[in-house]
Amino acid sequence: MTRKTRQEPVSLLPELARGRLLTVEEAAERLNTSVRFPRRLIEERRIAFIHVGRNVRIPEAALDAFIAAGLVEPITTRRRRAA
Repeated sequence: MTRKTRQEPVSLLPELARGRLLTVEEAAERLNTSVRFPRRLIEERRIAFIHVGRNVRIPEAALDAFIAAGLVEPITTRRRRAA
């Protein structure tokens, strides 16, 4: 008896474009900015986006990557031991 295995569909989209697609308004809300900021990111090609007809959508993974790229780690200083 042979068992048919179910294969996952193959996606042609890059990893960054998979997942939930956000509107510009949703991206602005998530960034806690005005709508103008994500629109400027799109215009300057600083963030990945997808055209769905006349609409523009920002993949959630692309927004996460943009946020992670802007993360600045704090500087920690070591205390020197007194001799």
